[in-house]
Amino acid sequence: MVERSDKRYSSGVFVDEEGSGFRRKGSRHSSRVELSAQKLYRPEFDSVMRGEEANEKLWELMAEYIDSEKSTIQKSIVAHVEYTLARTRFNFDKNSCFKATALSIRDRLIESWNDTQQLFTAEDKKRVYYMSIEFLIGRSMQNALVNLGLEDKYREALEEVGYKLEELYDEEVDPGLGNGGLGRLASCFLDSLATLDYPAWGYGIRYDYGIFRQMIVKGYQVEMPDYWLAQMNPWEIERSDVSYDVYFGGRVEKRWENGVEKSNWIPSETVKAVAYDNPIPGYDTFNTINLRLWKSIPTNEFDFQSFNQGDYFRAIETRQKAEYITSVLYPNDSTPSGKELRLRQQYFFCCATIQDVIRRFLKKSRDWEEFPDKVAIQLNDTHPAISIPELLRVLVDKYGLEWQRAWNICYKVFSYTNHTVMPEALEKWSIELFERLLPRHLEIIYLINFHFMNQVGQRYANDPKKFDIMGYMSLIEESRPKTVRMANLCIVGSHAVNGVAALHSNLLKTQLFARFHEYFPNKFQNKTNGVTPRRWIKCSNKPLSDLYQKYLESNSWLSDLTETKSLMRFIDNEEFKEEFRLAKQQNKERLARWIEKECGIRVPTDAMFDIMVKRIHEYKRQNLFALYMIHRYFTLKAMSVDDRAKQVKRVFMVGGKAAPGYIAAKKIIKLINSIGDVVNNDPDIGDLMKVVFLPNYCVSSAQIIIPAADLTEQISTAGTEASGTSNMKFVMNGAIIMGTMDGANVEIVEDVGIQNSFIFGARVHEVDKLRQHSGQPAGTRLQKLFDAVKNGTFGNPKELSSLIESLEHNDVYLVKSDFYSYIEKQAEADATYKNQDQWLRMSITGALNMGRFSSDRTIKEYADEIWDLESVEIPKPSLNAMSRVKSQPNINPAQERLEKRRHEDQEISHNKIESIPTEDLEASLMKDEEEDKIPKYLYTS
Repeated sequence: MVERSDKRYSSGVFVDEEGSGFRRKGSRHSSRVELSAQKLYRPEFDSVMRGEEANEKLWELMAEYIDSEKSTIQKSIVAHVEYTLARTRFNFDKNSCFKATALSIRDRLIESWNDTQQLFTAEDKKRVYYMSIEFLIGRSMQNALVNLGLEDKYREALEEVGYKLEELYDEEVDPGLGNGGLGRLASCFLDSLATLDYPAWGYGIRYDYGIFRQMIVKGYQVEMPDYWLAQMNPWEIERSDVSYDVYFGGRVEKRWENGVEKSNWIPSETVKAVAYDNPIPGYDTFNTINLRLWKSIPTNEFDFQSFNQGDYFRAIETRQKAEYITSVLYPNDSTPSGKELRLRQQYFFCCATIQDVIRRFLKKSRDWEEFPDKVAIQLNDTHPAISIPELLRVLVDKYGLEWQRAWNICYKVFSYTNHTVMPEALEKWSIELFERLLPRHLEIIYLINFHFMNQVGQRYANDPKKFDIMGYMSLIEESRPKTVRMANLCIVGSHAVNGVAALHSNLLKTQLFARFHEYFPNKFQNKTNGVTPRRWIKCSNKPLSDLYQKYLESNSWLSDLTETKSLMRFIDNEEFKEEFRLAKQQNKERLARWIEKECGIRVPTDAMFDIMVKRIHEYKRQNLFALYMIHRYFTLKAMSVDDRAKQVKRVFMVGGKAAPGYIAAKKIIKLINSIGDVVNNDPDIGDLMKVVFLPNYCVSSAQIIIPAADLTEQISTAGTEASGTSNMKFVMNGAIIMGTMDGANVEIVEDVGIQNSFIFGARVHEVDKLRQHSGQPAGTRLQKLFDAVKNGTFGNPKELSSLIESLEHNDVYLVKSDFYSYIEKQAEADATYKNQDQWLRMSITGALNMGRFSSDRTIKEYADEIWDLESVEIPKPSLNAMSRVKSQPNINPAQERLEKRRHEDQEISHNKIESIPTEDLEASLMKDEEEDKIPKYLYTS
């Protein structure tokens, strides 16, 4: 081994003895992709970092990165099949190959992950900790290979042993760690943090079950358990050595020391948080950051005393109670026990995270005032809000800091992202529950509020509305029951608060938190959301990605999406336009095949694909989309055969989940399926119009659905959607927006041009006035649609009439007000689609002008303007490594057994579904919504 003891190691450069070095600047694309074909030596740390007693032989053995030769990849995969999965060459099916391939990729991630973490420690730069209750990461294999620059190499290696890489992608299960825009945004952010070389960690919860797996049975949503861990998660690393005690309940005792009151929390219950790490690779960099998820386990596995007394249930009760904490994403909090579990879940995750952050900080001897210089914590919505009093508790009670000193440290550390403009969606917890579960934290919240109210009272001492202002800004809501306002806690306890789109951030300052903005004029910022082009173009839309690579002559656009704008010079180039059109057509054909397989419906690919996929909610207005479908159907039915032949074909698609207790949302799903039952079976209509509900919408299905869209429905009531990210993904992939001026639509339209979108409906400043007249008549054309639903033309009127009645009497989301401008814009969309050249120009212009909506831009703004964070880049390795040999398995018999087992499982599942009585399905929509206490806002964004 070459002696390298005098190497200098620092961020961004690796210098050898002669002073030559590799600098990872300029064209980043070449750094990892080109080097991956060579032998690579890993970065080495000096003797101080290694320890004076380091085993030099051990360092020599671990000095090299795994090479990317085809034979090495094959040997790695086969070795994992035999030695990790304990399979043989004669029992090597597709699913085993997926797991082994994933483990092979994970090996490479772990190498760079270890070096990245060691670099962050060596450089001792400030780190950001991104706390989110959701991480909707989607499938990891393709994203990891793309970011590592190894997709082609793995494809070639696998083909020689009898597998197609794309088929292995389909073997992966979507992790049940999130459910909507909040979690997908967090995952895009981690990808960008790694790509931009920022020292960062994600923190969340390792749920056993996702929110649910949605099935559509006879048009009804049926919730099935989503046990996504059934076949192991090959990407995670269990850290049984990283665990922390988390306490609940009990009482607080007081004592005096040197004239200062001290508090001692004596809890009544303890559970343990165990870490599971998930490496997150950056694109075209050797930096790999970490997503750490916490799983709850009991501190005492088994109660032998109860067991010996014959009380077997009690013997395992503690274990079950502990494990429930991380059992399911968004437990039903319509009951007191459900609310308690939800708060337990949030505190569990926050407590473990704060302990982990502090442990890392204390690895070096330093003063507590350095804590904000080394730590930034971003709260993704209010779910991690309890972290603020938790950090204060640890600093004051455990480390003995004086209150004001601890508060100053805490205030500089936290920042808060708000994801909703709806007051009813902001979390509140009852004082009674807080006092019972977290008594010391309630004391701390009261103390924060005491000091803050004193300051507010002094500020508005001469204002006649002083007490109203104090009541509005208080952390405690004097309601029945009295509650803690978690959003107010986040605002008061954070040095920065941001919205997620320009319109949203302005509404926070002028409406939702107007008094806070007046009091803290420099605290509120805007950070418009973004999405990662690596997943949402490169992984999702290969034809478009290949087109960009061909005309830009590189993949550098993946790390700088603004580069695609330069392709506007080809807007009149017939060859470019035809290739763009063909890319869209390929994606439509792929989606059509998926729909036939998943839904049993054949759709014409020469039709306009009009798609709306997102959480089902009244403010997102899938009901407006459904009413337009009925309007279009009636219009077509009224036409002559000749006139119908002149109309644009359309396939209407809707996907998304309704919260289990949100009856109105479940009725919208039933209505759309009922419309499909009528339209899809009408011989007069044929292929002229199809209606499809896309089941179990998730990241992997989104990657098929979004690239195929011609028109995307972004039609929320103005002022209700904070940002949205599906709008960004759709336009990036060549879809045209049919939408309102809401959320990030406003900024997208600014960049792509309003002439390249179909914008309708009330603007934000008009909404309040229109709501005052929400009970006015619907108008002749709309009333005809209302009557059709109420008289049973589409579905059972006993189930669906309440949807219409709520619009007739209390149209909160302005469906009636916006309907007529909506159908006018839909007619304009039809006319434009007939002119395919114009439509294509609009589609291309939108796709090429979406550079601002890369999550890389968003993260750069957070790093510069909120976190004060510097990038720390792993330098290129030196050129040395070792090779391996290959092995080839026998695969066919095992694959046949796998397919047979899957077929049998599907038959069992199908029989169970078919056995659900129709009356039970009908009963699911017959609950009294006024008495239903289950919240509609299970998550936001």
